Amino acid sequence: MPASDTECFQIFLDTLAKTYSKELILLAVDGAGNHVSDELEIPANIILQRLPPYAPELNPQENLWDEIREKIFKNYALKSMDEVNAKIDEAALYIERNPKLVKSITSFPYIANSF
Repeated sequence: MPASDTECFQIFLDTLAKTYSKELILLAVDGAGNHVSDELEIPANIILQRLPPYAPELNPQENLWDEIREKIFKNYALKSMDEVNAKIDEAALYIERNPKLVKSITSFPYIANSF
């Protein structure tokens, strides 16, 4: 998605709902403004479940960001947006090339061990 705004989140929800039209989807979301906007039209087969504020342990992607910060960004002082974009590309490749690691740090233990 090009932005993290209500319009893009709506497109995501509509695409998700259409792709999995025969499924009921429980989607955990944080309190970001685009997740709670009154302008959203939640598709009938999607339920949004808001996570409590300040509960990163319930939001597994936070663990992924910790990994990226530790392994890719470290303590760099990047001098340009081009350098930032290059680091983001490096992080995306790191994540793509390590699916088992991603699963292990983003899954709750009882879920990760069930596959």
